[in-house]
Parts: sequence; structure tokens; C-alpha cells
Amino acid sequence: MENLQFSDLELDSRILRAVAEMGFEEASPIQAKAIPVVMEGKDIIGQAQTGTGKTAAFGIPLLHKINPKDKHLQAIVLCPTRELAIQVSEEIRSLAKFMHGIKVLPIYGGQNINQQIRSLKTGTQVVIGTPGRVMDHMRRKTLKLESVKLIVLDEADEMLNMGFREDIETILKEMPEERQTVLFSATMPKPIMDIAKKYQKNAQIIKVIKKELTVPKIEQYYYEVKAKNKGEVLTRLLDMYSPKLSLVFCNTKKCVDELVDKLQGRGYFAEGLHGDMKQLQRDRVMKKFRDGKTDILVATDVAARGIDVDDVEAVFNYDLPQDDEYYVHRIGRTGRAGRAGRSFTFVVGKEVYKLKDIQRHCKTKILFQPIPSLNDVTGIVAEKILDQVDDIIEHVDLSKLIDIIEARVNEEDYTSLDVAAAFLKMSIGEDRDMADSGREDFGDTGAEEGMVRLFINIGKKQRIKPGDILGAIAGESGMPGKLVGTIDMYDKYTFVEVPKEYANDVIHAMKHASIKGKSVNIEPANKK
Repeated sequence: MENLQFSDLELDSRILRAVAEMGFEEASPIQAKAIPVVMEGKDIIGQAQTGTGKTAAFGIPLLHKINPKDKHLQAIVLCPTRELAIQVSEEIRSLAKFMHGIKVLPIYGGQNINQQIRSLKTGTQVVIGTPGRVMDHMRRKTLKLESVKLIVLDEADEMLNMGFREDIETILKEMPEERQTVLFSATMPKPIMDIAKKYQKNAQIIKVIKKELTVPKIEQYYYEVKAKNKGEVLTRLLDMYSPKLSLVFCNTKKCVDELVDKLQGRGYFAEGLHGDMKQLQRDRVMKKFRDGKTDILVATDVAARGIDVDDVEAVFNYDLPQDDEYYVHRIGRTGRAGRAGRSFTFVVGKEVYKLKDIQRHCKTKILFQPIPSLNDVTGIVAEKILDQVDDIIEHVDLSKLIDIIEARVNEEDYTSLDVAAAFLKMSIGEDRDMADSGREDFGDTGAEEGMVRLFINIGKKQRIKPGDILGAIAGESGMPGKLVGTIDMYDKYTFVEVPKEYANDVIHAMKHASIKGKSVNIEPANKK
């Protein structure tokens, strides 16, 4: 039952398409058990905690029951908090992405009620709301319940803990007699069972108790990134840590294919693994990874099952996993057999709250790290090369090579240090070295001590504000916005000061950037 694919659940093809785009490949245990029962029209009591995928467990059957041509309210989901109401409505909207004509509206306290009334009047089939605000609309007669076919109580125990029992009972009493009532709760105290007995008909109990999650002792870090910068941050971390073998997890097959192309295009030995590949292909990819011919394996959770390789030194959560358990399974692939291991998780925007849930449920600490600059990467790569140099000096007879260097130094007008620096540059590689080489070579740009003044070829006439410049620089380069110095705007150009150590990063990152849709050119001011 636990390994059901969504395609096995006889779902609407438009929902299957949305599910694939959201990154789900197979149903979680609560989805596999609850979806068929709710689809049949039965009442259920689902015992499931946060992080088990319960929103899709009721959201998918809910959408099957909605008639898009009928603009009356057909389903209500009650949630304990505004945050959960927003989260649930966003997920149901994502599931309904290809089902045109279905309107989903979150209603909660703290939001302008007149705005909600206007939205309800335009015809909303699904309302996701907090009990207090739903009651408010019922009193105003702006929420008409006669066409409601399904009501869901999400996190019912939380709603009771927050004192909403009376409200919930009032709402349930006003619902049409012929309706389906679905209840989800992490715990099953007596008041929940009382409500179930009173307002449900022969409810089927579905239990999915989350296993105690234990996380292996490995170093865990996370980075707050923009979605479009994930590839750049990944390559910087790969260059900094140069792990022997790396596993990179994506939530969708499309992401796997795109990332593999990107990495191979930059010269990394990367291969992909996902559910669409034939078994023969998968075996070939895995053999290359085990043999060390492939350094980076990019995979989806389902495809990664059975990967048992001891030398994985780093796991990257390129996409945040959908389920807490997946996080544990993913990072458990490193740090095997007593070896050191690291995991790196990329978080975009509000995903940071989901990461906090993972930390809480897995009882683990995931440490925030700033995105490494190009200069950080160069410094660490140089350090690693010099460590190898130490080892060679200690264990290899270099006398013949020393003679060659000595002869060249005597012939030319440079020192043995110059030769060593040139070899280091060759080892680091041109691109990385260039990012660092100009660091002290900006000349006098008219900036204050420790800063570099940069010239940008847009200004007030393009309706650009200082905040737009600040946002673009911080967003594209990963540099904290508070480090940006003076911004002087003129009609057709702008000067902005940034710390010297970030100047190259900013110039490099802004090469292909645009501000308010306008491509920009950025360079050091008055470079001598």
C-alpha cells in the first residue's frame, strides 16, 4: 500500500499532471490510504501529523468533487491558523492548476473582510478558512452553505486546543445533511471522537503514525537562495568542498534533467537518475557512480531508493523534500561507515518555515550558512592545492625538478615565488583566479576606505529607485543588502559602493542581470 504511484489511484489526468509538476512521484502512506476512501464519498477520521502529505490526501479527492461550471460554494476546509489556511489554499491551487474554472479562497481574521466578501460574490467553489472568520461570514450571509458537499476539519485537535470547539459545532450544524465530513487530527482525544460520533456517518478510521525520525550525526547546513541562483550556489559549494562523491536531490524529473545538463555544461562529471529511465540505463548510471567515474549523481527520491554507496561525502537538497522522512532518508546516504559527511539544503523564500518543521520533527539542528562568494571559493581551492603541495614536498624526491626551476629563475628576472604563484594559478583554473585577481586592482574609484564605487548605466529617467538597485545587487550576488554603501542616483546612471571583497562577485553576478526588465552594465567607476 505504501508504494502506490499516483497513476495507480485512477485520478483525473489534469490532477496527475499537476502532481507531477509539483514533484510528487508516489503517494505518501496517508495519501495512499485516504484518497481512495474519500473519493468513494465516505467520511473518514485520518490520524496523521504535519509533514505526512495530508493536504493532498484530502485536496485531491476534494477537487474531483467540484463542478467548475457551478459557481456556488461546494467545499469548506477549516484550519486552526491563518498560516495553515494560506498554505493549504496554495497547495490546493497548485493541484488544481490545470482544472480551469475552480476558484479557491482562503478567509481568515486580520484580512480585510470587505475584500473577502467581494471575492465570495464572484463565485468561489472552495473556501479554506479559520473557524472564527467562517462564522463571521455565515452571520453576514456572505457564505451560503446549501451547496456544500464536503467539509474538511484539518488539524482538528489544534482547533480544539485553541478553543474553537463551539465554533466548529455551530458550523457543522449549519451544513447540509447530505454531505461528506473528513476529519484529520494528529491525536485522538475524547472531544475529537465526540465530534466524529455526532457529525460523521460511519466514519472509517485511517491511521498513519510517523516513525520516530533519527538523523545520523553529520554536519547539516542550509542556504537561503533565489530559485534562479540554485545552480550557481551548488557549483560554488562543489568547488569549495570538492567531495569525492555527491548526491543531489531534486523533487521532479524535469529538474534532474535540467540540472544534469547545466552541470555537464560546466565540466562536472554528473549523471541523472529518475523514474522515467529504463532499468538498464539506471544500472549503467549507478555503476559509473559506484566506480567513481561519475562524481555527482542527481536523483529524485523514488529513483534513489537502494543507493548504497559508502563514499558519498555530501548530500545536496537542491529542492526541499516534500516529507520530513525524505529529509532523513536523503541525508542518511552520507557519513556512512564512520566517515565524515555533510548535507546542504537550499531554501527559497517561505520554505524556511518548512525547514523549521523538519528540524522540530527530526530533532536535529540545521545551521544557516551565508552563500560563499567567488573569493571564498578561490581561497579554499588554493588551500586544498597547497595541502597537496605539503604532502608532495614531504614524500616525493623533487631534486631534479628543483634544478629545472633554479636554472629558469637564474635565467629570468623573477623569483621562485613568482613561479610557485604561476603554478597555483594554473591549478586553480582561469575563471576562479580571475574572480580574485582583480580584487586589489580597482584603482581609485572615489569610494570610501575598504569600498569600491561601481558605475551602473541606468538612473532616475528609467524610473529606477535606490531600493531596486539594492535589491538587484543583493539578490543576484547573494551579498547581504546591509553591506551595500552609498547609492548616488542621477538621471541616466547610478553610482553604488560595495565592500572591496564583494566587488568582483557583484560585477560577475550582474553581468546578465536586469533591473525592472532593463538589462544593465556595471563596472568600476573611474578605473585607472
